[in-house]
Amino acid sequence: PGPVRAASQALSAALVRQGGLVGGRWVETAAAFPVQDPASGEELGRVSDCGAAEARAAVRAAHEAGAAWGRLPAKERSARLRRWYELMMENKEELARIITAENGKPLKEAQGEITYSASFLEWFAEEARRIYGDVIPASAKDRRVLVLKQPVGVAAIITPWNFPSAMITRKVGAALAAGCTVVVKPAEDTPLSALALGELANQAEIPAGVYNVVPCSRQQTAAVGEVLCTDPLVSKISFTGSTATGKILLKHAAGTVKRVSMELGGHAPFIVFDSANVDRAVAGALASKYRNSGQTCVCTNRFLVQKGIHDEFVEKFAKAIDKELHVGNGFDAKTTQGPLINEKAVEKVEKHIKDAVSQGASVVTGGKRHRLGKNFFEPTLLTNVTTKMLCTQEETFGPLAPVIRFETEAEAVAIANAANVGLAGYFYSQDPAQIWRVAEQLEVGMVGVNEGIISSAECPFGGVKESGLGREGSKYGIDEYLEIKYVCFGGL
Repeated sequence: PGPVRAASQALSAALVRQGGLVGGRWVETAAAFPVQDPASGEELGRVSDCGAAEARAAVRAAHEAGAAWGRLPAKERSARLRRWYELMMENKEELARIITAENGKPLKEAQGEITYSASFLEWFAEEARRIYGDVIPASAKDRRVLVLKQPVGVAAIITPWNFPSAMITRKVGAALAAGCTVVVKPAEDTPLSALALGELANQAEIPAGVYNVVPCSRQQTAAVGEVLCTDPLVSKISFTGSTATGKILLKHAAGTVKRVSMELGGHAPFIVFDSANVDRAVAGALASKYRNSGQTCVCTNRFLVQKGIHDEFVEKFAKAIDKELHVGNGFDAKTTQGPLINEKAVEKVEKHIKDAVSQGASVVTGGKRHRLGKNFFEPTLLTNVTTKMLCTQEETFGPLAPVIRFETEAEAVAIANAANVGLAGYFYSQDPAQIWRVAEQLEVGMVGVNEGIISSAECPFGGVKESGLGREGSKYGIDEYLEIKYVCFGGL
């Protein structure tokens, strides 16, 4: 592998790694795959293309390290995680530049992701010391009943490209705090962030084999994924990605009955009721829809606006888009909208717009590729949208905001709940009774009431229906990596 670089910024040589991390050692393979800057198409460098053999070796390394790590006093695990957090914050700028180079998101957003990412290590460093069991009153005088919580074992961590750092730490922080060891398979588009975290893990004296990384190309993904989901030494799978891929992994995991948690696709509704503060709703809509150019699992995919304030909302939303959003290279300080991850993502946005317009939708602003390059797309707002259009039936994952006009609260809730997924949902209202009704009725795992950004380390993250299984972050997130053991102590 040659040097890793970005067109606009040199990346920190101290944090850039191009080999896999297995058992504390950097491993290079005969083949390597390219990592590209989505803004320019320039090749940043080449990373070792790990396959099934490297994946199996990483699993064995994690398994061998597991007993010692699991027996380490919680206070010591906490201290190592805390040091890892501190190193992330000390290297915040360098880590952010890596994200912007390989993912394309604006540098300010990348800096925010590193702060968010590090917060999970901080949170779970604290939670490591709060894994409490129970003493249960026994039904017999000569018995005592205990409940222990113990680590599940090796966890396979499979993460996406849109948050290449935070999607790792949200899982790994909980796993390591619980006493588990991990094998991380990062997305092929953004492996450098996972490897940089590995370098900092080594510096934080996370023991060899506790944190392993097996980067691989798209061609090797299926083979590596199958190893991680079928190897009997792996006890747990945590995956963030598409619902379709999640279903494949679930089938693989069934053979050895592994513990599974998954954060899958979203299709978030954003409802604006007549009682809403329209200016606040517009600000929330802008943040929810266009963060990371619309490439987040919880970003709004469908806007439902009540007829009484529909026209005012659309007018103000369009003005805010034109005034506040600036398309450009992520290293440009003015940029709020970076490139999409690849041309395939752009083509999906184009497909959704073309379908909507063919069925009567109107383009208020945007609607086409940006002049900067093939992966850039204009922030787009559509009106006269119906539930029969593709953009309201499937997740766009791009900078497209379709607006549906509705009349009644019941109609809005029915449209919002018609999807087979339910990750996040948002609504704006100043009617207290309506707020309670709608918050309880929305079939999603997370609800933002008069808020467009809702994620934090303290809060449980996850969905219902086909949006996934389990929760990440919060006091609940660590339970995904713990087994409950009942101990009956007799003869007393």
